Amino acid sequence: MNTTEPSSLALLGRIASALERIAPPPREKPDFKRHVAARWRVSGALKYLEAVQHVHHMDADWLVGVEAQHAQIDRNTKQFVAGKPANNVLLTGSRGTGKSSLVKAMLSRYAKRGLRLIEVEKEHLNDMPDIVDQIADEQYRFVLFCDDLSFDQGDGSYKALKAILDGSIAAATPNVLLYATSNRRHLLPEYFHENEETKYVGEEVHFGESIEEKVSLSERFGLWISFYPFSQEDYLAAVGSWVGQLGATVPVDGKKHEAFERDALNWALQRGSRSGRVAYQFARDFAGRGGK
Repeated sequence: MNTTEPSSLALLGRIASALERIAPPPREKPDFKRHVAARWRVSGALKYLEAVQHVHHMDADWLVGVEAQHAQIDRNTKQFVAGKPANNVLLTGSRGTGKSSLVKAMLSRYAKRGLRLIEVEKEHLNDMPDIVDQIADEQYRFVLFCDDLSFDQGDGSYKALKAILDGSIAAATPNVLLYATSNRRHLLPEYFHENEETKYVGEEVHFGESIEEKVSLSERFGLWISFYPFSQEDYLAAVGSWVGQLGATVPVDGKKHEAFERDALNWALQRGSRSGRVAYQFARDFAGRGGK
């Protein structure tokens, strides 16, 4: 009989007890009755939902130049909150045009009707099934929000996203949708040489496997909403909207108004972009300088 076995088991037991004492305590799930938004946090082996204490309030009516996109995402979100069929949403296009702002605006608009938002970073897409399991029995409707989603060449995490959207053996949870923003329509980098794989069979076009793989990812989102660079008129309208929201006043006097618009356009020219974000940045600068 091995006399050292009991002592070895006792030692292992003491080690296990010590590890339990120094391990961080499990985090409680946020109370979604009090908190309308949360983030998925990963710290070593610890993974948990963390309530957002100060939620960024955004009103969709503040956003100028994206009225058509606003109507699309609002209709889809309204259906979702009402318990009707709705789609996962991919918002793509030019930077700074209001993609993520519209998602935040939906939370502000529908939070009192039971909408909740959980922000998930791209690096944690593999954890989405765990997140869904934690909220599956909640009475609220959840949008999982992944901002600035794109994948580099050789990045295999997009396969987890494909399985989550459509292709997993697990059934979709009716109280969860995924809203993602990206500067890329197909989320994956596209290369010219991949077009060489395309074949023509009679009058039909058959894309190669590389292109099919990239298209199939974005196709799993039921609703695509595209955003485009602002025209000069849209940009100046956005500037005026943000100036008003910041409590300043757009000059109405002829020469002063011309100087105001010239400054706004020069601001955009220096940044090489006319967008809602650039308009907001100019409005903050203008309001901070006196805004009269």
